[in-house]
Amino acid sequence: MPAPPVPGPPVDPGTPATFVWDDSLAAYDFGPGHPLAPVRVQLAVRLADELGLLDPALATRVPAREASDAELQLVHERSYVDTVRRLSAYADHGLVDLEHGLGTPDDPVFAGMHEASARVVGASLTAVEAVWSGRSQHAVNLAGGLHHAMRDRASGFCVYNDVAAAIQWALDAGARRVAYVDVDVHHGDGVEAAFWDDDRVLTVSLHETGAALFPGTGFARDIGGPHALGYAVNVALPPGTGDDGWLRAFGAVVPPLLRAFQPELLVTQHGCDSHALDPLADLALSVDGQRASYQALHALAHEHAGGRWVAVGGGGYAHVDVVPRAWSHLVGEVVHAPVPPAAQVPAAWLSYVRERTGREGPRRMTDGAQPRPRPWSAEDNDPAASAVDRAITATREAVLGLHGLDPYGAV
Repeated sequence: MPAPPVPGPPVDPGTPATFVWDDSLAAYDFGPGHPLAPVRVQLAVRLADELGLLDPALATRVPAREASDAELQLVHERSYVDTVRRLSAYADHGLVDLEHGLGTPDDPVFAGMHEASARVVGASLTAVEAVWSGRSQHAVNLAGGLHHAMRDRASGFCVYNDVAAAIQWALDAGARRVAYVDVDVHHGDGVEAAFWDDDRVLTVSLHETGAALFPGTGFARDIGGPHALGYAVNVALPPGTGDDGWLRAFGAVVPPLLRAFQPELLVTQHGCDSHALDPLADLALSVDGQRASYQALHALAHEHAGGRWVAVGGGGYAHVDVVPRAWSHLVGEVVHAPVPPAAQVPAAWLSYVRERTGREGPRRMTDGAQPRPRPWSAEDNDPAASAVDRAITATREAVLGLHGLDPYGAV
């Protein structure tokens, strides 16, 4: 069926959201000991289900499909797709292709890699199709968010870039303005690169500074190509940034830019590796701070994108203590049934965690934090004393003027 050239009609907020998941998505598996273990997504889906968030009145479960070669080539070179398929088919032979980033510790080759990676892309395409067509107002693919994959190489646990493919699909279907907000602790470099010189796409990434963390990119001065200056936006935060500083930075940058850009579709990546317990990074958010970001993005989708919102997962390596709770809060927002922070974690889920991991899971949906960020203002901004305020100022000075906004004005 051809894609509709314009967004579908407005959708009643009571219409069930689209939740894309089936067990085949767990085949995206780099093997024992790799941080991107599929169990983290399986635990999150199970917790969301036990919390009642996947009730048919709230969410329509849709199975994943495998993206076609033509769909993969929306954002990847044909030769790269062919290489992934070849190495995937002969994984037992120990083949690698380091030029394409395949066979590294981050992206080891595994049997069925092409099919598993294409299925993650297909899941995000299913999500964006559901929203753009008007079948659902919101959609989520927790297995997605592979934001580091580049046009011709794998990077950072990401073989194919499902997020970039979903955005490009929307553009080809007639979208004139798509906003992408990435709250993963790592810079969303692959999505930014895909739309670096395309002013139809605003990419905003809030992440730990590349001076301290992979992939070493995403600084305030990185603002897009010559035809899209100001459409790549980066907030590079210092190690140790917690809830209040992170949310202050978010509020100082994201809402004014979305208000100016007025997207027709909001796509968001929700890596929860910004948490203080994450073993691979150095920010210090709580589940409560992450939940606040999901609430804010949900509200912004309704304020500036006609409610059209596609959310995907991403990083997150505290498999038991963080990822399931954070992403269940995300699902709660997507299905218009927010989970109260003080809610008890269902006993059935705790039993499942013990069965799958041999560990005890967290008992409540909160870390007990109560974020209270100070709203950014020129009068309250102190770059001399605050590394977070220096990061905010650098980003606002780099891009806001290019959108007709005052870098020192109210947010």
